[in-house]
Amino acid sequence: MLAHQFILNGQTVTVETPADLPLLWVLRDVLGVRGPKYGCGVGVCGACTSHLDGEAFRPCIHPVGSLSGHEVMTIEGLGAQGLHPVQQAWIEEDVAQCGFCQPGQIMAAVALLRKNAHPTDADIDAAMSENVCRCGTYVRIRAAIKRAALLLRSGAGIGG
Repeated sequence: MLAHQFILNGQTVTVETPADLPLLWVLRDVLGVRGPKYGCGVGVCGACTSHLDGEAFRPCIHPVGSLSGHEVMTIEGLGAQGLHPVQQAWIEEDVAQCGFCQPGQIMAAVALLRKNAHPTDADIDAAMSENVCRCGTYVRIRAAIKRAALLLRSGAGIGG
């Protein structure tokens, strides 16, 4: 086993694990970070969506050995200093039903809004198409993203 160091939610962490161990297992089982969920383990459902250097990525398919010098943010880091506007919009639009996919959905929405401050329905659908919600709250997810875009443009919230 080797020591692997990276930045997690603003803090430098070092873990001793096999280099090929998927980051999702390191987050959940080694570091106790439970926001990213295990859904499929092959990068298609989006339940584990987090950010790598500010971009949405799937920790279930990224080996921890590839993260040296990189910054990982999970849902825990996003709301560490208060609700991000996307989280606030999620609450206001009452998006969650079972809630399982919501951390990944929120992290994907934040990544979308960093790239596109004025997303159309088509933009939202395309960006969010790889995040599966078994409860089918897609209409509310879209509404929350539009609300968050307004909040961000108005300067409300901390931005994350």
